[in-house]
Amino acid sequence: MANFLNLRVTKFLMIGIFALTSCKGIESLPGGDARKTSPDPKERVKKNLEEGRGFRLDDAFKGSGKGGDFMFASANELWRASLDTLDFMPLSSVNYGGGIIITDWYSEGSNLDESVKISIRFLTNEVRADALDIKVFYKKCNQVANCAISQKTGSLSAELKKQILSKATIYKKQNKDKNFKPYKGGTTTRKK
Repeated sequence: MANFLNLRVTKFLMIGIFALTSCKGIESLPGGDARKTSPDPKERVKKNLEEGRGFRLDDAFKGSGKGGDFMFASANELWRASLDTLDFMPLSSVNYGGGIIITDWYSEGSNLDESVKISIRFLTNEVRADALDIKVFYKKCNQVANCAISQKTGSLSAELKKQILSKATIYKKQNKDKNFKPYKGGTTTRKK
């Protein structure tokens, strides 16, 4: 019975790996600069595992007693950096799945007639300049019921983007350093 179960698990894993690898064609795989990548597959495996880009079966079968190891929005460097940058403002809507953060109207203590609202839309998870769409709205009120709302482009949205991207870059480096695990596989010697 145990042999039958082991055979079924092995078949399931092989079919799953085949299905995952056959979903994408070679041309749609990311990266692959031949000048930066070693031709030796053992060295590529070592590099990928050290940088945390692979998975190890021994980690998958460790009995931790938990349901799983989930890394939600805290694993996304841009998301974390955006929330850290806007932590002084009250948030109106935050949707990680939709990729949007909207603050509530905010005004500094002395000037209650003017307030600002910020909307950040995530266009990609990669840390790069075109990954964020930041909109800044200003509200100026003459009286309680007479307010004018306008969208402004300018230095505030550019400063926010710069600050978010610099924090995200720091978080990405910290995450890369944290995920580094030395490869304990066989040693490779390169033929010359």
